[in-house]
Amino acid sequence: MNMTVEWKAITKQYRSQTALRGVTATLSGNKIIGLLGRNGSGKTSLLSMMKGLLRPTSGSILVQGQTPYENSELARQICFVRDSRMAYGFAKTRDALAIAASAWPNWDADYASALADRFELPLDTKVQHLSRGMESALGAILGLASRAPLTLLDETYIGMDAHARYLFYEELLADYIRFPRMLILSTHLIEEVGKLFEEVVVIDRGTLLLHEPVEQLLMKAYSVTGTEYDVDRFTEDQLVLYTLGGGSLKSASVFGEMTDHLRKLADLYHLEVRSLPLQDLFVHLTSRQEVRA
Repeated sequence: MNMTVEWKAITKQYRSQTALRGVTATLSGNKIIGLLGRNGSGKTSLLSMMKGLLRPTSGSILVQGQTPYENSELARQICFVRDSRMAYGFAKTRDALAIAASAWPNWDADYASALADRFELPLDTKVQHLSRGMESALGAILGLASRAPLTLLDETYIGMDAHARYLFYEELLADYIRFPRMLILSTHLIEEVGKLFEEVVVIDRGTLLLHEPVEQLLMKAYSVTGTEYDVDRFTEDQLVLYTLGGGSLKSASVFGEMTDHLRKLADLYHLEVRSLPLQDLFVHLTSRQEVRA
């Protein structure tokens, strides 16, 4: 199934607080998408609306051309993993997996069992008594074994230690290759998981900041380092996201394409040019520091 999700001028209001403001974008195709934003940016509200747990205050959201809110048939094609303890708290983990098997028609019980072994998940422990790391492992298993055409993972793996997180990334990529679908990951661990993303959506203070293929986005940002004088004259007419200086040296993060002309200019000024990692670019774009045009 080739999944399509449409956000049409979505606004979400909670009493006096606005979580989302006029968010418009179309996500299509089987791919791994990073949903990035600072705490309180509106990511969870957006994911909840895609699952059909919330309705927009205004605007609309469509999944496969259908409204997900109170759409039980469509809900079986969407897996949203957020808080396993809230959903399955009084059940033992093996019973939580059995309940999940009835929720998603593509559920792979053998794969879920294999994942439980890999993550060393205690199957006879109640979910509410799991450690934070094991609860995160359960969430990862639910998301992967559901094989839902649209799988939404909201910081699912945040409680895992580094070893478990890398195991999850390995399994996620391998299973995506075997069973392509649309996977949307909300995360703050961009440096770790960012290499899996084909596209990124960045939400900042409730608005859509950007939605682009990662490869294209990273071609639009770089850093230059050299003497303060040379960096300043090189970046004079460019969009500078962030600067860092110490002594006579200065580094500037620039949002814009590195053209042949600029590369020659950087060589002329003896500047070191480096590509900007996705996490650095995200931090600078969503920083409260004013950018300089």
